[in-house]
Amino acid sequence: MTISQPYFTTRICRYDTAALREAATLIRAGEPVAVPTETVYGLAADATDDLAVAAIFAAKGRPGFNPLIVHVADRGMAERIATLNRTADMLAKAFWPGPLTMVLPLRADSNIAPRVTAGLATIALRMPAHPAMLSLIRESGKPLAAPSANASGSISPTRAEHVLASLGGRVRMILDAGPTSEGLESTIVAPEEQRIRMLRPGSVTPEMLEKASGLPVVVAQQYVPMEAVEAPGQLESHYAPSKPLRLNAANAERDEYMIGFGLIACHYNLSPEADLREAASNLFAALHLADASTATRIAIASIPSDGIGMAINDRLRRAAA
Repeated sequence: MTISQPYFTTRICRYDTAALREAATLIRAGEPVAVPTETVYGLAADATDDLAVAAIFAAKGRPGFNPLIVHVADRGMAERIATLNRTADMLAKAFWPGPLTMVLPLRADSNIAPRVTAGLATIALRMPAHPAMLSLIRESGKPLAAPSANASGSISPTRAEHVLASLGGRVRMILDAGPTSEGLESTIVAPEEQRIRMLRPGSVTPEMLEKASGLPVVVAQQYVPMEAVEAPGQLESHYAPSKPLRLNAANAERDEYMIGFGLIACHYNLSPEADLREAASNLFAALHLADASTATRIAIASIPSDGIGMAINDRLRRAAA
């Protein structure tokens, strides 16, 4: 079934009580709304309404084989959708609400729209920490499917204006609560009885997961073909600017916009103090600036891979693919 994409006048609305109620009304009417989370801005719609979920795919131009993360407001809502094993229970207690998504067995009576899971027997669930997303779930009374609020494969949005630049005319409303804090999409894991498989790195690191669970963390294959996708963010080319991106650059070459880290000459520095958390928070904003610049190419300095640097480098490799 093909859903045609209508054209809307897109409004950016400052997040407050009135805007929240309007956004919830749109959600209940089957329309997607752009809303901030602590990771990136998401394009949210009722996860139990197949046409509403189809509108997400249409607005983003997202391929139907790529499943969506469903956001819940509390543990009870999660347990009505999926089955949590002992490992998932430990991780939920440690990291929810927060930037951790777990791929869990889907309950047969979950009422989740088929498009959300892309035909899989599992579902990706997260309890976000951002008050705007949590309030929208509660106000609408629905679990919300919400991938990043940008055209599929392009740079993820960390500000309302990023959403407008990518999806203007494709959604009616963007809730604006300022820049996101984490700056990278959530960590995605598959919690098993004897181990945790990491399907996408994020700000919840392997070390944090091992400390919370006492179990080993196995990092899954870096890229997977479309027939092997089991969670969002596993495709080789993703999070990509429109310009070529050169990694591990020591300096800018001709016609390059240089993104730095630490003490280095550059156009934009992710963190002059070489703080990886600060760099993660600024990464996508820097790529948006570089993509909008007059330079024809982008270069970025080397980023250490320890801690959250693993997730930063994951996004950069996919952006450069």
